[in-house]
Amino acid sequence: MATDPLLRQGPDSTDLVLRGGSPAGPVRIALTSAGPALFTPLALVVPTLLVAFWMALAGARASTVFVVVGVIAGLEYLLGWPAVAFSGARCILRVEFAPAGVPASLRLVRTAGPDDWLPVDTLREVRLTHEVVEPYEGDRKPAISTLVLELVLRGGRERLAPFSFGGDPQRLADALEALLGPAGVVVEPRSEHSTRRRPLTSRLDLRWFGFGRLGQRLTPGCQWRSPVGSGAGAGQ
Repeated sequence: MATDPLLRQGPDSTDLVLRGGSPAGPVRIALTSAGPALFTPLALVVPTLLVAFWMALAGARASTVFVVVGVIAGLEYLLGWPAVAFSGARCILRVEFAPAGVPASLRLVRTAGPDDWLPVDTLREVRLTHEVVEPYEGDRKPAISTLVLELVLRGGRERLAPFSFGGDPQRLADALEALLGPAGVVVEPRSEHSTRRRPLTSRLDLRWFGFGRLGQRLTPGCQWRSPVGSGAGAGQ
């Protein structure tokens, strides 16, 4: 009997539910991937800017540089879209173990649909890594608790991206061990704790660029300090 919220026992199988939702068709996957694919040009912004920089040094017109940069960004998006869609289609929603009592087979249910059923002894090990990032002293943000699941299979391994987890990792490990232990599957729980890094605060003083008065007009409530420590007061 399942004893953890992530384990749901049905009449035919016990499911390890990792993400909500049901498998989707290729059209839906492609449409949902269109937005995240926009980050591909942002991830490749450095080489794109290098191309623009060298074109500017070569004497190209600004309009020509903008057109070339736009074409490059468009190509990056068109290449990133199918990559994001493929990654999303391979995302694992849940792992099904059948029958429900003492499982003899398993299958991975992905966004694009379920894989074929495999013998349960194909699964050699389940690794659960509970990662907790504690706030630093004075930080008002709460701690972040995530879980990383890795399935060690006979022909390879499946490692899921970290997802938010507010439950008891030991409880989940015990439930999986009770379910898969008779089949010889090893369940290995791990715990990692760290402290969130304190952000590096830096002030941009517009006087360095000669825009001190403009900054005071835009943000009259701010105090502008001299970067060289000349003792200039606020509002000068």
